[in-house]
Amino acid sequence: MSLAAATAALTIMVPGGPSEAQTTRATRQALPKPTLTQLVAQANQLSNEITSLGQQYDGLALQLSRAQAEVKLAQAAAGRDARQLASSQHAVAQLAAGSYMNNGLDPTLQMFAGGDPELFLSQASIVTELNNQAGMRLTSLRTAKVSAERAQLTALQQIAQAKQLKAQMSAKLATAQAKMNILNSDAMSKAMQVFSQTGSYPSYTLPLISNVGTRALRYAMGKIGDPYVWGAAGPNSFDCSGLVVWAYEQEGISLPHYTGALWNSGMHVSRSELEPGDLVFFYPDISHVGIFLGNGLMVVAPQTGEDIKVQQINWGIYVGAVRIA
Repeated sequence: MSLAAATAALTIMVPGGPSEAQTTRATRQALPKPTLTQLVAQANQLSNEITSLGQQYDGLALQLSRAQAEVKLAQAAAGRDARQLASSQHAVAQLAAGSYMNNGLDPTLQMFAGGDPELFLSQASIVTELNNQAGMRLTSLRTAKVSAERAQLTALQQIAQAKQLKAQMSAKLATAQAKMNILNSDAMSKAMQVFSQTGSYPSYTLPLISNVGTRALRYAMGKIGDPYVWGAAGPNSFDCSGLVVWAYEQEGISLPHYTGALWNSGMHVSRSELEPGDLVFFYPDISHVGIFLGNGLMVVAPQTGEDIKVQQINWGIYVGAVRIA
């Protein structure tokens, strides 16, 4: 549906007035077409929302990875406890079988029935030990049963959590896809094409100093022109946090593919202390990140429909910076 059609579809009908078709036609004729500036603003808003959804999706993916690891641990624990329970059950079963073979008599009573006091006295300590062992085995059986039940419940809970995270990720993906479909409509696409052709492109120079941050920055700069792709982390397409993760990975540094986690992955630095290679974050929910270049510029995977580029930092939505050591 075009933007004009979507706007017309929202027309409020007045009872007793013209017919719906007449009102719709009149409204369509009366409403001016959105200007390029308006379309670009709408496209940027959609892109920001898509980017935020992307980072929420990445955060859920990290949680799912941890949950799946916990599932494996819980299942392994449940298996061990089940084997321990089976071993305890077997030991108690042997005790029961022994009691049956001895006509159900306690070994102590059997010794009394044998009429040999000396044999009873010499083996009394052994009987006591056997009885103690029987009690320990019964206690072990009860403990193993409780542990096995608890481990099985934990495993089921972890599996349920993983399923819930998958469902949440699917919902985020569906919401983002719906917004991307609007962004990729003819009207929006044409507006962004015109805007990208007439936009300004800042000049920049690469820093001469060599450290972890500047080397990661150079790797990111080498990807200028590659496309922004929702949820991607290289090597040929990226979202904003994916570009950061890939660039630092080339330096042997593993970072989480999620802006919220990147925010806590290094040392926070003030705006006045910014150096090339620092990560710069945007929006209150920290849903966007770039790599600082210097002179108010950053290299970034901007948003849906745009390629990796150097662009001026919008300090109005800037929330802070992190240095990766």
